[in-house]
Amino acid sequence: MAGYGRRLGALVLDWVIALAIAAVLAGALHVGAQTRSLLTLLVFGVMAWLLTGSIGTTVGKRLCGLRVVRVGGGPVGPLWAFVRALLLVLVVPALIWDRDHRGLHDRAANAVVVRI
Repeated sequence: MAGYGRRLGALVLDWVIALAIAAVLAGALHVGAQTRSLLTLLVFGVMAWLLTGSIGTTVGKRLCGLRVVRVGGGPVGPLWAFVRALLLVLVVPALIWDRDHRGLHDRAANAVVVRI
């Protein structure tokens, strides 16, 4: 199981990537600061959903040597990756951890973040 440090590092990297993408989109769409913040959150959620659902890792997780898998070891899949990403964007479930370092978003998707 992945520890807090690597997971936090991956989160920061993914957030920076989402900020950069949202900045480009906000410039192209000519939106204000509040809309840009929501756009960043949307980009972050879509990245987490699509990348986790398809390849089992985000760019930040990959750089930190992490992968998201089902508890049994298989891929998370697009549906459960969507549930996980939606709860992750809501933030509160991700802040509640169990002794295995799993947030509520991981538990809801029956997933775990492991080191590669």
